[in-house]
Amino acid sequence: MSKESAEHHNKAAEHYEHAARHHREAAKAHADGEHEHAAHHAHTAHAHDLHGDYHAHEAAKHHAEAHGSK
Repeated sequence: MSKESAEHHNKAAEHYEHAARHHREAAKAHADGEHEHAAHHAHTAHAHDLHGDYHAHEAAKHHAEAHGSK
Protein backbone atom coordinates (compact mmCIF):
# COMPACT_ATOMS: atom_id res chain seq x y z
CA MET A 1 0.00 0.00 0.00
CA SER A 2 1.35 3.41 -0.87
CA LYS A 3 2.04 5.98 1.83
CA GLU A 4 -0.67 8.24 0.35
CA SER A 5 -3.20 5.42 0.35
CA ALA A 6 -2.42 4.54 3.97
CA GLU A 7 -2.74 8.18 5.04
CA HIS A 8 -6.13 8.46 3.37
CA HIS A 9 -7.31 5.21 4.99
CA ASN A 10 -6.29 6.56 8.41
CA LYS A 11 -8.01 9.89 7.79
CA ALA A 12 -11.17 8.09 6.61
CA ALA A 13 -11.17 5.97 9.76
CA GLU A 14 -10.76 9.07 11.95
CA HIS A 15 -13.67 10.83 10.26
CA TYR A 16 -15.92 7.76 10.52
CA GLU A 17 -15.05 7.43 14.22
CA HIS A 18 -15.95 11.09 14.78
CA ALA A 19 -19.17 10.58 12.84
CA ALA A 20 -20.09 7.61 15.00
CA ARG A 21 -19.61 9.67 18.18
CA HIS A 22 -21.80 12.46 16.79
CA HIS A 23 -24.47 9.97 15.71
CA ARG A 24 -24.54 8.59 19.28
CA GLU A 25 -24.79 12.13 20.70
CA ALA A 26 -27.59 12.93 18.25
CA ALA A 27 -29.50 9.82 19.31
CA LYS A 28 -29.09 10.65 23.00
CA ALA A 29 -30.14 14.28 22.51
CA HIS A 30 -33.15 13.22 20.45
CA ALA A 31 -34.23 10.73 23.12
CA ASP A 32 -33.90 13.51 25.72
CA GLY A 33 -36.11 15.81 23.61
CA GLU A 34 -33.24 18.17 22.79
CA HIS A 35 -34.04 18.35 19.10
CA GLU A 36 -31.85 21.34 18.20
CA HIS A 37 -28.88 19.69 19.90
CA ALA A 38 -29.70 16.44 18.09
CA ALA A 39 -29.86 18.25 14.76
CA HIS A 40 -26.47 19.87 15.41
CA HIS A 41 -24.86 16.48 16.10
CA ALA A 42 -26.60 14.85 13.15
CA HIS A 43 -25.36 17.59 10.83
CA THR A 44 -21.81 17.31 12.19
CA ALA A 45 -21.94 13.51 11.81
CA HIS A 46 -23.01 13.90 8.20
CA ALA A 47 -20.06 16.23 7.51
CA HIS A 48 -17.63 13.70 8.98
CA ASP A 49 -19.26 10.95 6.90
CA LEU A 50 -18.70 13.01 3.75
CA HIS A 51 -15.08 13.70 4.62
CA GLY A 52 -14.57 10.01 5.39
CA ASP A 53 -16.06 9.09 2.02
CA TYR A 54 -13.66 11.50 0.30
CA HIS A 55 -10.63 9.97 2.00
CA ALA A 56 -11.83 6.41 1.32
CA HIS A 57 -12.21 7.30 -2.36
CA GLU A 58 -8.75 8.89 -2.44
CA ALA A 59 -7.24 5.80 -0.78
CA ALA A 60 -8.81 3.57 -3.41
CA LYS A 61 -7.62 5.88 -6.18
CA HIS A 62 -4.03 5.83 -4.92
CA HIS A 63 -4.19 2.05 -4.56
CA ALA A 64 -5.43 1.68 -8.14
CA GLU A 65 -2.73 4.01 -9.43
CA ALA A 66 -0.03 2.09 -7.58
CA HIS A 67 -1.23 -1.36 -8.60
CA GLY A 68 -3.06 -0.74 -11.85
CA SER A 69 -6.83 -0.50 -12.06
CA LYS A 70 -8.70 -3.62 -13.09
